[in-house]
Amino acid sequence: MVKILCIGEEWKGSNASGLFYALSRAGCVTSIVNEQRYISLAAGAFHVRAIHRAIRHFQVADFNTRLRQITNSFLPDLVLVYKGAFLKKETVLFWREQRIPVVNFFPDVSFMAHGSLIPEVIRFYDHIFTTKTFGAADLQRNFGIDSDKVTFIPHGFDPQVHRKIPVIDDGHKFLCDASFIGGYTPNKYTFLKSLSERIPALNLKIWGNGWGGVQQEFPRAVQGIPITGDLYVYGINASTINIALLSEQVAGASSGDRITSRTFHIPGSGGFMLHERTDEVLQYFDEGRDMACFSSPEELADKTQYYLNHEQEREVIRQNGYERALRDYSLDHTATRFLKTLKERGVIRQVQRKYS
Repeated sequence: MVKILCIGEEWKGSNASGLFYALSRAGCVTSIVNEQRYISLAAGAFHVRAIHRAIRHFQVADFNTRLRQITNSFLPDLVLVYKGAFLKKETVLFWREQRIPVVNFFPDVSFMAHGSLIPEVIRFYDHIFTTKTFGAADLQRNFGIDSDKVTFIPHGFDPQVHRKIPVIDDGHKFLCDASFIGGYTPNKYTFLKSLSERIPALNLKIWGNGWGGVQQEFPRAVQGIPITGDLYVYGINASTINIALLSEQVAGASSGDRITSRTFHIPGSGGFMLHERTDEVLQYFDEGRDMACFSSPEELADKTQYYLNHEQEREVIRQNGYERALRDYSLDHTATRFLKTLKERGVIRQVQRKYS
């Protein structure tokens, strides 16, 4: 038994809480500190956002104080920080002084694109898990962190959230020919704008943050809100084709995404996945058997039209992808690999002796 203090977002469908719950199912005793209880990020109105920014420094300080208090009562064997955008160096050093191993699970493209605290703290972790194959090289180049302290683990799907959900006729609020669920980036815009122009009659839906600035360019498609939790999964199930687009390279990263969380969420929810083609996604799913792929806007439109017109072939691929995800890519697999890595690296060796 390992007692793990888990720090990160906790909401239904969160990648962080999905991993935390998987560790509980793996036999660990976990205490979750939901950073959203301490840090205000969800405000919509400008004046409320301004107030939150003004008090952010005080919220972060209070959050870190609370982490030390919880540590003293929970007495963890291991601290797991998911991303850690609000974690201060003094807190990590506090854990190290207590001889408590501290590891980071980092899910994003760049370690330098989410505020100043991550670059300041990242080198003090005992081990770092990254969902990007280029993450170890970026850590070495940007921070001088030895590759022995870094492990690549891909995302997975959460079996408690990502699942098949029966879809009803809802007046086409969710039902659609094709959808993309995710935030705006220029790369994603280019593909989806081209798709809407090449197939004007396509019932396309886009859910996610940041699309308001281009909503007028395809007003029927942009829904204006993100969807999470069960609504996210419902959106996948309500879409005949689920388009999996990737984020491009940003400051501090040597590459853009090659796979992402939706790579596993879509098939894990029983959706048909049409994925941007990369060398990495082909290592997890077989093109033409478990998923379909595209590399250009033209191919995206061609494949969308093809699979809309070939239901039987589409359904075989959808079912194959679902079965492949269930077999190999749940977060329970991720949790097992996470614990195995820490044991092999000696990070939790003393804990295992303690509770044997």
